[in-house]
Amino acid sequence: MSRPKVFEKPAGMKDFLPEAAVQMREVEHQVLDCMQRWGYREIITPTLEYYDTVGKASSTEDRKLFKLLDRNGTTLVMRSDMTTPIARVVSSILKEEAFPIRISYHANVFRAMEDDAGRGAEFYQTGVELVGDATPDADAEVVALAIASLKAAGVETFKIAIGHVGFLHGFFQEMLVGLPEVQQALKDCLLYRDYVGYRDILRTLQLGEETLECVMNILRLRGGAEVCDQALAMTEDSLAEASIKHLCEIWHVLEAYGVSEHVLIDLTMIGDFDYYTGMTFEGYAAGHGFPVCAGGRYDNLLKQFGRPAPATGFSLKTNRILEVIATNEQEQPKRILIIYDVKHRVEALKCAAEYRAEKNVFVQTLLLSALDRVAAYSQTEDGRYLYQGVVYQEIVTCIEEV
Repeated sequence: MSRPKVFEKPAGMKDFLPEAAVQMREVEHQVLDCMQRWGYREIITPTLEYYDTVGKASSTEDRKLFKLLDRNGTTLVMRSDMTTPIARVVSSILKEEAFPIRISYHANVFRAMEDDAGRGAEFYQTGVELVGDATPDADAEVVALAIASLKAAGVETFKIAIGHVGFLHGFFQEMLVGLPEVQQALKDCLLYRDYVGYRDILRTLQLGEETLECVMNILRLRGGAEVCDQALAMTEDSLAEASIKHLCEIWHVLEAYGVSEHVLIDLTMIGDFDYYTGMTFEGYAAGHGFPVCAGGRYDNLLKQFGRPAPATGFSLKTNRILEVIATNEQEQPKRILIIYDVKHRVEALKCAAEYRAEKNVFVQTLLLSALDRVAAYSQTEDGRYLYQGVVYQEIVTCIEEV
């Protein structure tokens, strides 16, 4: 018999202690405020959705969904992303609202991982969806907003890599005719940044020297606007060419926003969700190996809910952002302890209210009995106070002198 799990958490789940929770809420508040100033309205959707609708449409592998049954035996899922629930809302509750629709959100999402994978199963995301606009300007808007949101969250050094799934689809169809399994294997390698595996697969194929070199060389297609010209010289496929031209237009709009310094074009980019149909992007912070934001265009998702419309969006990985900004210098709140007795309660609580009206001041009050009045607190070397294991910048006493 296995022992009861009293203190253990399910694999992939995490506790956020008080300081991390405060930081999480601050990031959430700053980012949502930034999104609101760009015209995005926040909505909240249920944690649980029906498997037959949102679950199947989410493009999350079935084995990675958390499923449960309600009392009627209907299969539910814990949401694995926010894009699909918002597509449901836009197609139902907001079906009379004219396009374009701009929505923002903050939520936790769930994906079941292998027990030994060392990855989280619960993620916190803050993001937006721009529905009903197919233009490059819409794609550029969400990229520019992602940059503004990362800055609002306190991420100081980062880079946004943008690509287009249409380029890889068209390019591989042109170069690897009749080899769909090989095409998919190469895309999987690119998705997981397995460039060694990518080259190994190509070396096993009977390709002409020129074709082999061309397919190898897409690993070098990273940089600024010049990448578009390089890519156009490598393909004659209409889908690939249209995809590159779309990316070039996005780049020009980002230049108009004045944020292109944060962006690079990476034509090896491929979104990790099947519903992506166009531009995709990921944001990486300096010194952090995992993306802190990701997004892209998904023009086919909403038709599954009966309201076909183009759409684009992104999400910040809020819990990963906490890992990044933890190394930054943060303004620490001023902590004040007010010690009082019953006789001076009104005076003490009025004093606490005045302090709490100040910005970034945390106030704790403590009622002492007559016997506790002599309870000691000590002053630290840097001029602060230590009382019952907590450090305060100031201690105010509202008690009878003894």
